[in-house]
Amino acid sequence: MTEKKQSFVGELILAFLICAIAAGAGLLQAQSAAKDPGPRGGPAGAGSYYPTLDANEQGFFTQAQTRFQEVDSVSGTLSNEPGSGLGPAFNGNSCAMCHAQPAVGGSSPGLTSPQNSVPNPQLALAILDGALNVVPSFITANGPVREARFISTNPSNASAALDGGVHDLYTIQGRTDASGCTLAQPNFNQELADNNAIFRIPTPLFGLGLVENTPDATLEANLAANASQKSALGISGVLNISGNDGTVTKFGWKAQNKSLLMFAGEAYNVEIGVSNELFPNERSAVSGCVYNGTPEDTTNITDPTTGALVGSASDMSSDIVNFAAFARLSAPPTPAPATTSTEAGQTLFTSVGCAMCHTPTLQTTLSPYTGMSNVTYHPYSDFALHHMGSNLADGIVQGNAGPDMFRTAPLWGVGQRLFFLHDGRTADLLQAIEAHFSSGNVCTDARSSLEFEANGVSFQPSSSSQACGSEANAVINKFNSLTAAQKQAILNFLRSL
Repeated sequence: MTEKKQSFVGELILAFLICAIAAGAGLLQAQSAAKDPGPRGGPAGAGSYYPTLDANEQGFFTQAQTRFQEVDSVSGTLSNEPGSGLGPAFNGNSCAMCHAQPAVGGSSPGLTSPQNSVPNPQLALAILDGALNVVPSFITANGPVREARFISTNPSNASAALDGGVHDLYTIQGRTDASGCTLAQPNFNQELADNNAIFRIPTPLFGLGLVENTPDATLEANLAANASQKSALGISGVLNISGNDGTVTKFGWKAQNKSLLMFAGEAYNVEIGVSNELFPNERSAVSGCVYNGTPEDTTNITDPTTGALVGSASDMSSDIVNFAAFARLSAPPTPAPATTSTEAGQTLFTSVGCAMCHTPTLQTTLSPYTGMSNVTYHPYSDFALHHMGSNLADGIVQGNAGPDMFRTAPLWGVGQRLFFLHDGRTADLLQAIEAHFSSGNVCTDARSSLEFEANGVSFQPSSSSQACGSEANAVINKFNSLTAAQKQAILNFLRSL
C-alpha cells in the first residue's frame, strides 16, 4: 500500500473512531440523567365505587357521582347549569371541573392527559354567561386548576398579621343571572408584584373512605414507628388536631379538615360559593350580589318542582352529603402491573427513606359499608405534617400546620397525575422530588414571634413557632447519591402507582 493510501485509510479510521466516541458519549449522556416517564397512559385507574359494596351502596355512589358533576349557576335557572348558588365569588362551577384527572374525582385536568386532554377550564369560566372577569396570569391553558391565597394582610410590613384565606379568582359580575352585582375581582397583579400570592391545586378524592376510617391510634403508632431511623434522617412530624374534639384531622393540603363532609362543605362554600348546612354564611355577600336564601344547599324533604316527598336517599341528601359519599365510597387508585424496574424502584424508595413519611401500608377499622372493615390499603402517606422549609413554604397556618408545613401527600394514583406539589409548580416528577430539599433554620420553639420566608420575602408576624429546614433534606441527599438508573427505577415505580 502506498504512503498516500495508508494516510487516507488512517484518516478514515480516525474519523470512524471520532464518530464512535461521539456517539458513545451521546449515549452515555442520554443514559446519565433520570427522566420522569410522564403520566401513565391507558384507562383511568380510578373513578369507580369500592368493589365490595352491595347494590344499594353502589347505587348511592352512582347518584352521588352524578351530583358531583352538576354545574352550578347563580340560581339554577340557566340551561345546562341546573345547580344553584354559584358565587358571589368563585373558582369553579362544578366539583368535577377541578377534580377530573384521570377520571371524575381526581386531580387537576390538563392538556398533557393521556385520558382526557383539555385546557384549563378556568379560562373559559372567566367570561361564561356574560361574566366580566379577567383571567389572572397564573391561570394558563396548559397549567393546573388553582386557587389563590394571600400570605399577609400587608405585604409591605413583615410584622403584619397573616391573611391565609382563599381569594376567589372570579365574581358573578356581568353574568346574565346576576343582574346588579358589581363585585370586583381581587387585584392579583398587585399581590403577585408583592410576592404575596400563593396557590393550591385540587387533591384527588379516590379511596378516601379508607383514610377516613383509619383510627387515630393507627396513625399515631405509625408516626412513632422507626423513631431512630427517622431521627437519623431529621424526620419528625406531627398530626394535625381538631380544635373541636382533639382528634386527628387528615384532609386537605395541611390536613386541616376533620372529615370528608367537612372537606366537601368547605370546598363547596369557598371554591364555588355555595353556602351549605356546614358553612351557612355566604362569602363576599356584598349588596346586590346575593340572590338566594341561605343556606343554598340543604337537605331536600320535598321535590321543589312537584312538592312530592323525595324518593331516594341521594335525592333527599344535600349536595355536600353526596359529595362526601362519592369520595367515601370510591375505590382507591389501581396501580399498574409490576415490572423488574418498578420492583427495584420500590426497594430503593424504602432504602433511601421516602417510606419514612410516605407510609406504604395502613389499615382501617370497622366500617358500616360492605367490605370496607379492617382493610389493608396502600396510600403512601402518614397523613402527618412535616416541615418542608422555605422552598415550599406557603405562609399559611392551619391548626398545627405552620407556614412551611404540609401533610404528606398520598402517592397512590401519582402515576396518572399531571401536576405536582401543593401549588402545581411543576409537571415533572423528578423536579417535584428535588423541590423537597430546602435548607433553613433548625426548628425551635419561639413563642413570641414567627419568622419564615415564602416567595423570596421574609415575614415576622406574631405567632408561636419558627420555620425549619426541610425534614426531607437527608432523604433527598440520599436520593441524589443514587445512580441515574436507580433514580429512574424510583420514577418508574412512582409512575406505576
